Amino acid sequence: MCEENINLVIEALKDQQEVFGDILYEKIEVKKNDFENPVIEIKKKIEIKEKSKDSFSVTTTFTAEKFQEVKSLDELNKLICNCLKCPLGETRNKFVFGVGDPNAEVMLIGEAPGADEDAQGEPFVGRAGKLLNDILKAIKFAREEVYIANIIKCRPPGNRNPIPEEMEKCIPYLYKQIELIKPKMILCLGLIAAGTLLKTKQSLGKLRGNIFEIENIKVMVTYHPAALLRNPNWKKGCWEDVQMFRKLYDDLKQ
Repeated sequence: MCEENINLVIEALKDQQEVFGDILYEKIEVKKNDFENPVIEIKKKIEIKEKSKDSFSVTTTFTAEKFQEVKSLDELNKLICNCLKCPLGETRNKFVFGVGDPNAEVMLIGEAPGADEDAQGEPFVGRAGKLLNDILKAIKFAREEVYIANIIKCRPPGNRNPIPEEMEKCIPYLYKQIELIKPKMILCLGLIAAGTLLKTKQSLGKLRGNIFEIENIKVMVTYHPAALLRNPNWKKGCWEDVQMFRKLYDDLKQ
């Protein structure tokens, strides 16, 4: 199989997983250079307490470390920006901490930095970032008034999916960001962000349209902007998701 066809197969599998989850991949293994098996099993110990069909809360526990004592995002960034807890620290160009209002009521969380993010040190730039800005504008949010971050802070080689060990090392930083920002709402962008944050293996199709809760923060799920660029026909579903997200935000403000 030629190089171009292999890349097309890999992207198609990623897109199928984005909507249908891991069930399609239980007996499929795709490997090419740094691309790993798309099946991701999250190993972090997280207790999930059922609340209702459409909502549940997540309780997390991490070993106490110095960064957990900080009182501001700037202090946190300075303390962790040279992190080498996983091999991605050796291959990154720039540490991608996060960007936005430190007192934001809304957080958007993706999976990992890409090539543009690794070069600029900021999440969601390039074509996917522009599309995300347009989505935010359409529901009357400015990029500057929300906070944008990822599950992991360093780019996986070849833009492959982050693996469990990488997420396990890095996600405590994200939880600390959430603790400091204290958002009212979180929008997960893509299956990996949603599955990791909510500790679930459900497909994106089953997660979309529902309202979840983490430590009294409302959480919703939609497509990753990069997936929308590859599959424009998913934009209609994304538009429905973000309209619901905005309505929930307005209801909470009232």
